[in-house]
Amino acid sequence: MISHKYGRSTGKRVADGILGVILNLIMLIFSLSCIFPLFWMGYSSLKIKREFNADIINLPTHPTLDNYRRILTNPDYHIGASILNSVRTTAISVFFIVLFGFVIGYFLARYKFKGHRALWIMLLMGMLIPVHSLLVPIYIVFKQTNLSNHWYTLIMPYVAFGLPIAVFLVQGFVKTVPTALEEAASIDGCSFTRSLFNVIMPICRPVMVTVAILQTFSCWNEFSFALVLIRDTALQTVPLAMTQFTGQFSSDYPKIMAAMLITMAPIVILYFIFSKQIIKGMVAGAVKG
Repeated sequence: MISHKYGRSTGKRVADGILGVILNLIMLIFSLSCIFPLFWMGYSSLKIKREFNADIINLPTHPTLDNYRRILTNPDYHIGASILNSVRTTAISVFFIVLFGFVIGYFLARYKFKGHRALWIMLLMGMLIPVHSLLVPIYIVFKQTNLSNHWYTLIMPYVAFGLPIAVFLVQGFVKTVPTALEEAASIDGCSFTRSLFNVIMPICRPVMVTVAILQTFSCWNEFSFALVLIRDTALQTVPLAMTQFTGQFSSDYPKIMAAMLITMAPIVILYFIFSKQIIKGMVAGAVKG
């Protein structure tokens, strides 16, 4: 009897070990499938156009940084200005999304006021309605009011479309924060504003980091509204700048990949600097929200 049980437990351990190896191999394959495109972009950007068209997979025989030099030194591409435009637009938009999302989410979570349900439904509709279905109405409104083609043009739609998800994440998080904290702060003499920003805001930092991460990637990569609302080349953002490398009959793919790596650099650097805060924010936001 004992040997039979021992045999079954041994067989189970072997089966679990084999299953673990298989799962690890599957995860390794998925990881390589994500890493290889970046690696491929990196060494393909070191090729010339003729070499890339001859063989898109092999490593470059004569690596060159000429693509990077041309992109950074050619004034016709406006890559540097486009990066600065994207950084400015993204930073301002994310700041207002996080600030307004926190304040509105707090009030929706803590108070019942006239128009509470109407505001909640309006924000819900902002999440349900596809944003690209509003391209034409927004273009007409911005054109009639002379709001298009300015450095601040994209900030308004980015904030408007980023607020609903921010409000709902903050609202769900604030509901888990005990009201006793605010009552204690009030007894100690804190005003409402001080209690809101000095007591509740630090507690909500994880979910606010989550919102900032999501909206940073969304604003940085947004293309449709930038294409419709921005005409001046000097005001274009990174996604618009990438369209300069695609011609009507041919495309310079090594140069495109070099430009993509240059424009990805700020986001990658930002991620590595704030990697710990990003992971904490995503986990806390997922659990609390």
